[in-house]
Amino acid sequence: MREEELLKLAADALVGLGLRRQDALDAAGILVLGDLFGVHTHGVSRIESYGERLDLGGIKARPDIRVERVAPAIATVEGDNGVGPLVGVRALESAMAMARESGTGIAFARGSNHFGPIAPYNYIASEAGFASIIGSSATTTIAPTGGSEARLGNSPLGCGIPHPGGRPIILDMAMSVVARAKIRNALKRGESIPETWATDKEGRPTTDPKTALDGFLLPIGGYKGYGLALIVDLFAGLLSGAAYLTHVQSWSDEPGKPQNLGHFFFLIDTRKLGPSSWLSERMNDFAAILHSTPAADAAKPVLLPGEIELNNLERQRRDGIEIEAGLREKLERFASRAGESLQSR
Repeated sequence: MREEELLKLAADALVGLGLRRQDALDAAGILVLGDLFGVHTHGVSRIESYGERLDLGGIKARPDIRVERVAPAIATVEGDNGVGPLVGVRALESAMAMARESGTGIAFARGSNHFGPIAPYNYIASEAGFASIIGSSATTTIAPTGGSEARLGNSPLGCGIPHPGGRPIILDMAMSVVARAKIRNALKRGESIPETWATDKEGRPTTDPKTALDGFLLPIGGYKGYGLALIVDLFAGLLSGAAYLTHVQSWSDEPGKPQNLGHFFFLIDTRKLGPSSWLSERMNDFAAILHSTPAADAAKPVLLPGEIELNNLERQRRDGIEIEAGLREKLERFASRAGESLQSR
């Protein structure tokens, strides 16, 4: 499927679920970029879970998103329980507008929901000339170091640096060693997992995927990952005025209730630091130093963060995006609701 076809289908599906056309296009754009990057777990497949919550009233289809500039370069964004990627796009837009004026722009969003993958936001910002640091709060799945109860979310963090005339460097990471999906896949295959991935419900490391799914994810880098997850939640959840830690409502356990997730967007207009040629020259040199590193395995050369995803983006924009038939059917069913709604008027 071509990119523009998937964007139209995803937007039509969101319109069928009640969103305004422009809001649907903006939200779908983030999810489609996720698929283009190869992050299909956070791409248009997420519309199915969004749809369940929209039908139950857990997410508001037509929110009144309000942006208030509280300082020359700081804004708060009230998401009014809208679809997460829509709230995220509005927050990114406000941060970009402030950064154009002041050199920096910071937007704190609250009243939001799962906002898709972070890399698309970093990519959009990078293409417009902005360096970015973006994060979000999340449902609790990680126990603090030494603890035996989940108190922290697997809060994602993304960073992007533009490269005029070249490829940006983008880091998109969550705070756990692996995603729960990898543990579920190990269980399906009947395989054990490394004891560094997760713990049982008592907080003890385990190699049994079933026990791990009943327990907690382990953060990257032990106590350092715990500290990083904590900091992301302080910015995304606490400072934004959104829910944080155990105050975050689980969308899977209570899909009909608002989550009140929070996000932060820190942007820097790199054009204030020097001309595009200056940044391009430095980024080319930076990348060359790393790419020229002798590889420990000749078949696995050194890559920059985001390089695999950007390769996927170029390939799928050229060759098309693979979408499962079952997912396409679900999106088409959602999209058909828009026509049914018009016919019933």
